[in-house]
Amino acid sequence: MADLNVVTYRPERAEYAWTFGGAAPVMKVKPGDVLELWTDDCFGGLIETVDDMPSDKITAFNPQTGPFYVEGAEPGDTLALHFVALEPARDWAVSTTFPLFGSLTSTLRTVTLQDALPEIVWRYEVDRSRGTVRYQARNGDQTIDLPLEPMHGTVGVAPTGGEARSSLVPDAHGGNMDTPEMRAGTTCYLGVNVEGALFSIGDGHYRQGEGETCGVAVEGAMNTVLVVDLIPSQATPWPRLENDDYIMSTGSARPLEDAFRIAHGDLVMWLVEEFGFEKLDAYQLVSQISESPVANVCDPNYTFVAKAPKRYLPSSDVYASTRGRLKEMAAEYSSGRDS
Repeated sequence: MADLNVVTYRPERAEYAWTFGGAAPVMKVKPGDVLELWTDDCFGGLIETVDDMPSDKITAFNPQTGPFYVEGAEPGDTLALHFVALEPARDWAVSTTFPLFGSLTSTLRTVTLQDALPEIVWRYEVDRSRGTVRYQARNGDQTIDLPLEPMHGTVGVAPTGGEARSSLVPDAHGGNMDTPEMRAGTTCYLGVNVEGALFSIGDGHYRQGEGETCGVAVEGAMNTVLVVDLIPSQATPWPRLENDDYIMSTGSARPLEDAFRIAHGDLVMWLVEEFGFEKLDAYQLVSQISESPVANVCDPNYTFVAKAPKRYLPSSDVYASTRGRLKEMAAEYSSGRDS
């Protein structure tokens, strides 16, 4: 690990960012830096027991660690973030139903005359040795151990046009996409909109089903290690992801079908850019090979993910093999930590 520049940062509560854009950077980092970061849960650690009601204690959600100013990043570049490790930072986590929030209840946008769902908190106990979180029913005696599958709900950069966007909202800048694909081993590509990119992460989930149906995952603080890189003069219009087996495009919008269209349209154009497909040929291929998990159907914008299996593509390399370089750095970091 001697050649790696490792930066460790744990924010004080007063240093949390609550928006993408509109916040001053907490520090400058360089392409190639390895960041060891701590992030709080979506409730800022204020909900610890089943008797703590978010409506009594919370005025803002999804505190972000960051933003980080990436030296050399300019609009039109692409920021690459490779997630090396995500590990629960607490031995407990919480989830809730929340009045007027979620996909199966009345909301401020979907207005009905039914009463809002009650506000209930579930506490999950973490067993690190077994790699599980324990679901305990509130109104019954059911107990189920579920596998830990840590992920980040929010990853993003400052939006274009000088905007400041709530950390609850996903859009072209990233933000609160809530996709389980944002986990260790994934590389996230984000289009840079402002000098320095100003990226932040947060909203750790110890696990989450696709769709985040009730609006709240198993929310917990996270220790995260990531590697930062920069791809100059290559634009990325919507957040893209890559792992060993897939390239993935995301789309965030309402209605849900528009999020689906954005994700699949971007995946089509990615094949055109990377592999020289004619647009309609790429459209035909995506139609036959894509996998389309829904990320969230509860946020102010919904998020879809469109996945293309690499085994069907002309090459497994995209963005000039950036991921390969980042994986080598991740392996060097991990071997140095283990030795």
